[in-house]
Amino acid sequence: MNEQGRFPGPSELNVLGEALQPCSHDPLTGFFRTGFCAAGPDHAAVHLVCIAVSDVFLAYSRSVGNDLTTPMPQFAFPGLVEGNRWCLVAGRWMQAHVAGMAPRVYLRATNQAVLGLVPLNLLKSYALDLN
Repeated sequence: MNEQGRFPGPSELNVLGEALQPCSHDPLTGFFRTGFCAAGPDHAAVHLVCIAVSDVFLAYSRSVGNDLTTPMPQFAFPGLVEGNRWCLVAGRWMQAHVAGMAPRVYLRATNQAVLGLVPLNLLKSYALDLN
């Protein structure tokens, strides 16, 4: 919780400058496990990019040492499968982009704080929720 007693997320903005939308409540995602890709009051959390999980991305992630499929209950991590939505670390998303393996993103659930690391035009090229 932040200093006002609220959980991080709903009061933050997305990359479009709008209220941040939840990424996923099943599985429960985000650094704070609130369902939001929240940066938090100190902007310390970096799980900022709301992705659409695919088998291709999961295989790539495992190949670079980030296994996202194995459950780790001690960290409230259920293990991911294709079709899940998940708040991914911004640096991991960029790493996947450089390798040509970046997953698609939900801009309305991607935190504005990511814009210091990832250009908006690049995120838009992967967007699933632009009209």
